[in-house]
Amino acid sequence: MYLSTTRASDLAGDTPAPKGPLRAVPGTVFALGLVSLVTDVSAEMVTAVLPLYLMAGLGMSPLAFGALDGLHQGATAVLRLAGGRIADRTRRRKLVAGAGYALSAVCKAALLAATTPWTVAAVLAVDRTGKGLRTAPRDALISLSVPPGEQGRAFGVHRALDTAGALLGPLAAFGILWVAVDGYEAVFTVSCCVAVLGVVLLALFVREAPGSPPFAAPVTDRARPPLPPVRTLLRLPGLRRLALTAAVLGLFTVGDAFLYLLLQRRLDLSAAYFPLLPVATAAVFLLAALPVGRLADRLGRRRIFLGGHVLLLGACLLLLAPVPAGPLLVAGVLAPLGLFYAATDGVLMAAAGPLLPAELRATGLAVLQSAQALARFAGSLLFGAAWTLWGPGPALGLAAAGLLLSLTAVSVFGGIRADPAS
Repeated sequence: MYLSTTRASDLAGDTPAPKGPLRAVPGTVFALGLVSLVTDVSAEMVTAVLPLYLMAGLGMSPLAFGALDGLHQGATAVLRLAGGRIADRTRRRKLVAGAGYALSAVCKAALLAATTPWTVAAVLAVDRTGKGLRTAPRDALISLSVPPGEQGRAFGVHRALDTAGALLGPLAAFGILWVAVDGYEAVFTVSCCVAVLGVVLLALFVREAPGSPPFAAPVTDRARPPLPPVRTLLRLPGLRRLALTAAVLGLFTVGDAFLYLLLQRRLDLSAAYFPLLPVATAAVFLLAALPVGRLADRLGRRRIFLGGHVLLLGACLLLLAPVPAGPLLVAGVLAPLGLFYAATDGVLMAAAGPLLPAELRATGLAVLQSAQALARFAGSLLFGAAWTLWGPGPALGLAAAGLLLSLTAVSVFGGIRADPAS
């Protein structure tokens, strides 16, 4: 399916895709997917062990972990804007993305020297800085490589490869912890080596097409208008509605780390098996990312995006229900969680891409990502505070009620109407 993507011309994104449901994506999309796959192996190795490492190993409270999880989700949202603006101004999207990947690789090594909860938090803050810098330029490269009608499919392919790394990362962490008891340092060491490999792949195989992107109107240096500030971008009705929708729903999106902790408590699961919980979620995401992306192109990205949040609400309600601990509970929580990510992550970027001019694509995507990230940061803080004050059950109940209300409000008042595929 993807053999043609190894050619140099394909890596520049200039080869038209053949017709058919299994036609190859542009090389830029596939190469960035490989980079994300390797990088996610590194990142998810750490993410899979962090909740237990911090709360059980280093004694972090639920409120403090909520703050850290929020930091992990979106405290560096402003840097997403910076990464997008720099990429658009310099038109060096690959270089800006590469700097972000390299910074995150350095942080994996720094985790070896972090021995207290707040030194770990400081390292993760810098790691999130790297993610903030690279996300918008990377997604802009993907969006500019395909025509508007295939945005969902392109992001689906990328997210599928990305999620393959999210599937392999927890498995690698599980294997290391199985061999080395309390082998957190070994996990961090291997994670660092894998992250460096991702930077090398980006440098060797991702090529940014010179001049104007293939699916954008040409803009010469002389005629190119000055980049407007973020507030001007937010005057675009479609982007403004998207950002508001992502923020409202993101405020009540319970972080998967909290869901894994709650499920682990219900199952009384051993710490050694804890990294396997994200594996099941990633497996569902991997299988569903491309089909859901293509479905969003056909049926409408708004419907798919909102449907993903309905699935997340269902997973939360099942954790609250008196369901016996067993396979039904595990499948009923982890499968909807994986489908939630498949229906929201790439679909949101696919909805935004056609609304934005090519010369501002990275900046516009960064605005949307920042709105969602800030909302999820606030949501994690609120959830951690509710857990500390009233316990995990009431905290999850409040989050589920908030998500239900926000879904109702977005459905009634609209949010992604400007999406051409909605």
